[in-house]
Amino acid sequence: MAPKRYLFTPGPTTVPPEVLAAMAEPVVHHRSPDFRAIYSECLQRLKQVFRTSSDVLLFTASGTGAMESAVANLCSPGNRVVVVSAGSFGERWIQIAERYGCEVQAVRYEWGETPSADDLAATLRQASGARAVFLTQSETSTGVVADVQALAAATRPSGAHVVVDAVSSLGAVPLDVDAWGVDVACSGSQKALMTPPGLAMASVSDAVWAPEGSSSSPRYYFDWDRTRRAQEKLDAAFTPATSLVVALNVALGMILEGGLEQAFERHRLLGRACREGAKAMGLELFSPDDDSAAVVTAIKAPEGVDAAELVSQLRDRYGVQLANGQAHLKGKIFRIGHIGYYDVFDIATALGAVELGLADLGAEIERGVAVTRALEVYAEGARV
Repeated sequence: MAPKRYLFTPGPTTVPPEVLAAMAEPVVHHRSPDFRAIYSECLQRLKQVFRTSSDVLLFTASGTGAMESAVANLCSPGNRVVVVSAGSFGERWIQIAERYGCEVQAVRYEWGETPSADDLAATLRQASGARAVFLTQSETSTGVVADVQALAAATRPSGAHVVVDAVSSLGAVPLDVDAWGVDVACSGSQKALMTPPGLAMASVSDAVWAPEGSSSSPRYYFDWDRTRRAQEKLDAAFTPATSLVVALNVALGMILEGGLEQAFERHRLLGRACREGAKAMGLELFSPDDDSAAVVTAIKAPEGVDAAELVSQLRDRYGVQLANGQAHLKGKIFRIGHIGYYDVFDIATALGAVELGLADLGAEIERGVAVTRALEVYAEGARV
């Protein structure tokens, strides 16, 4: 019999049965009254999750599509922009901005380091006239969650637009778009929003819609003005993935019914339990050992173990899918995602599988303690 499958990556993530059931309903036409009611509710719920009163634009794309839309609609060729990069997805901002002809000033960190608001402020003083600052809230390649509130505050004196990649962080860690002065926040359906891949969204502040906010970069599918005008009529500029919108609406309803603050607390406790369980096993963390690391736990492979081999073995032998390291960290770290439809028993399963896999590969680890420690830590936090 084929092994049962477990998905513990930082995206895509496991989808709740209620969301899967919604996707199985008959397909509706995107200009029918039935769909428009769902579309309206979904757009309003997205505003609540982003914590904004401004428009949230919805695209049929991955989260990277929303990121590209931000560069295309905010920046013209030759504009100076600042990118804070501490991992793979910070580098993605750089690549997109360069492709659109921007003059990029990068504030780069070693992968695994946490960006500093002071460093950003110093760079902005030197790079005067920056059009936008591009940030990554949750760098899933390393497990680092940046302090977007502080980084946005450091940006404000420069007058540059604050643009945040919140693809894996939205719904998992606090993001208060309006209160923090975030002009654009981009996200995707397949992470903490508990929906299959295929939808991207960008919250766009009212300040961005000012006439001087337009750019000369070419765009068509990702044109914000076209999308906003269509959404105002509860239409879509182009045929949306209707079944995914229906599913996302159900997932957003579940998140909001449970409460955003409660979701943030659950993710914080899950991250802590995962880290403590890994350390009890004798493993060294790559991600920060604090409660900011609530999205994904990155763990260094023990001496003599190839993380890629461990990930492959867990998938093929035990049906447990973790994530390998990216770029130069491939084979050196492995990552356990704990966002979205995830609870402490999933943490126990993931850690138990890691213990089995490492033992199979001959690693010297402390056996039989990781799961117990994770459950203890979670229970202690839940009682507080």
